[in-house]
Formats: sequence, C-alpha cells, structure tokens
Amino acid sequence: MRLTAFTDYCLRVMMYSALAGERLVTINEIAQAYGISASHLTKVVFFLGQHGYLTTVRGKGGGMRLADEPRQVNLGKLVRAAESDNVLVECFDPQHSQCRIASACRLMSVLHAAQEAFYGELSRHTLADLLVQPAGLGRALGIEIRLVSD
Repeated sequence: MRLTAFTDYCLRVMMYSALAGERLVTINEIAQAYGISASHLTKVVFFLGQHGYLTTVRGKGGGMRLADEPRQVNLGKLVRAAESDNVLVECFDPQHSQCRIASACRLMSVLHAAQEAFYGELSRHTLADLLVQPAGLGRALGIEIRLVSD
C-alpha cells in the first residue's frame, strides 16, 4: 500500500504544527522547512481545517495551529480521511470495476483484510507518538519546539 503525497503532507503539517505548540505557523514556513510546494500545502491545510484538525487564523499575523492536543489526534482516522479514495485495487470500487473474476476471486477479501490491518495499526497511534523525540525533529526542521504540555 502506498499513501498519496496529500496524506504524507497532511501528516507533515500536523507534526510541524504540533512542534510549534500554540504558536501560529504559516504555509510558507512549513513548505520551506520540508522543501515542498506551498501551493500543495494550501490544499492540505484547507482539508485539515475543514476536518477539524487545524484552527486557522486569516489576515496579517495569521496562520494555523492544532485544533486538539497531539494525543487526541488518531493517526488511523486522519489517514483514512486523507486517503479519500481507498480503492486499493479495481474491484474495491464496484461502481467502476471491470474485473471479470470479482464474483469468484478471493483476492479482494485478502487485500481488504490487509488494508484494514494497516489502518488498525495506525489507529493504535496518535500524533503524540510521532513526537517522542521532538528535539531531533526540531533540529531537522529548523523550528523552535513549543509542545503543549499535557
């Protein structure tokens, strides 16, 4: 299974925002830290804001911050939401599948079980689990760490 770049960027934005704590961060700041496109991040931030993961503040001095504490952000739920097209193989989408063997094939059930195991493992973790070594992340991203204490 391969996550989309969109989902990868969602996770990166969430990690960066968590490291910043209550401080507002900007799309350009995150884009520069990761060396990725600010235009791609605009879509990511919009999605994360719409789904309640980020609080955004418009205008001069605006930016974004986590809406919840890192330990409240379930990775399985976040990844499942970001991976809106969970069609691992063609037969997972009965409306568009042209698979001739779908009615007799066991591959679909095996792959579905594997996909659910993947999401199940992610669901055992929160954003806080990704921040157990914040100093190293902070140095790598060039950010002053301001984690919100629980």
